[in-house]
Amino acid sequence: MSLKNKLNRMKTHMDLQDSEKKGSPVEGAKKQLHEKSEGHLELPFAEKWQQFDTLPYKFDESYCWIREVRYPIEMKHGHYSFADLHTVIDLWQKSGLNHPLTASGIGTEDLFFFDTETTGLGGGVGNTIFILGYASVEKDEVVVRQHILPQPGAEIPLYQSFLEKVNYETLVTYNGKSFDWPQLKTRHRLIQQHVPNLPEFGHFDLYHASRRLWKRKLEKVKLSIVETEILGFKRENDIPGYLAPMIYFDYVERQDPEILFGVLKHNEWDVLSLITLYIHLSRQILQVDGYGDESLEMARWFHYLGKKEAAYKTFELVVKEGSEDEILFAKQALGFAKKKNKNFNEAYSIWREVFEKGNGMLKVEAGIECAKLLEHQFKDYELAKKYTADAMDTLSGLSKYKDTLIVNELTKRLLRLQRKLQVDSNIL
Repeated sequence: MSLKNKLNRMKTHMDLQDSEKKGSPVEGAKKQLHEKSEGHLELPFAEKWQQFDTLPYKFDESYCWIREVRYPIEMKHGHYSFADLHTVIDLWQKSGLNHPLTASGIGTEDLFFFDTETTGLGGGVGNTIFILGYASVEKDEVVVRQHILPQPGAEIPLYQSFLEKVNYETLVTYNGKSFDWPQLKTRHRLIQQHVPNLPEFGHFDLYHASRRLWKRKLEKVKLSIVETEILGFKRENDIPGYLAPMIYFDYVERQDPEILFGVLKHNEWDVLSLITLYIHLSRQILQVDGYGDESLEMARWFHYLGKKEAAYKTFELVVKEGSEDEILFAKQALGFAKKKNKNFNEAYSIWREVFEKGNGMLKVEAGIECAKLLEHQFKDYELAKKYTADAMDTLSGLSKYKDTLIVNELTKRLLRLQRKLQVDSNIL
């Protein structure tokens, strides 16, 4: 690179820094838009971009586009306003709960709600990111910024602008651990000598949390479905995500940005919905609203994480206020808590009720637990044998479980109980 080019590159960078000191990253981009008249760089359809809150960012003899929109913190997005994020962050600080989504020690402005649009769903270097979108809270506003790749080969200004402007502490995504961030790292690696290093993020992936809570309730756990069914937000005239690559390629050929505006709005809704989804998930984890549709799944999640106290507290809430089926599932779990605390009579009473009222594998599992207690704690081998046989009969009606390990377990238990009964008979 010539000395002149290096000086121009430094000048562009210094213009951006000056704009940041003024408090508006858009001001620097406005200066760069003015530079177009000097003939330094061709910016197709610049005025149309500007009408859509989008301005150029010039770097390394190339450029990308940056769109910025701001919303008041009080604005509602579905059931929640963005201001509710402040509330749940405060609740996290007071809760002391250690959870994968905990915001303890994190400020509202530290959360970085991030999503990308790419030319394909696969990984690898052949898949290009053409929109880096994110939302964050700045004082009394929610700011959405989108860094847009004008054509393949302009990734240096894309990632330079992104890494300069990001105020990052904790990344919040929807399946970002598996897709967005690995893909970003792959693309960054190709140009890492020309742009700043990627930061090390903490990471909240809300997709995995959503699967835990709603995989039995929703046909698919896509973000757009979660928005409609859970968050109360319905998109108007949305561009389906699978069309985004084709639309982008058409934009690259024509350079008229109007066709891309719908994809940018789609991405904007994605990152804004991540804010309200995090609010909703936090409220469920922290039990802000008491019993709700997610309470049983939340209790199971606590139990999986080893948060036994929180799990059993939530199971007890389900027993008090849940539906009949939910109550049986919750009691099944509470039975294990009673057994662990050596309250064998209470555990047996619970599992006997679940066995009598339950169906399917719930009934089978309750029968097995009754048989275990009767065999090992109460030494009632005859009744233990009956529960084991009844559990096997129930299991036989569940075709998908016929050849599983549980069949072998029940068969061994039945044979062992028969031997114990034979020994007792011989003694008598």
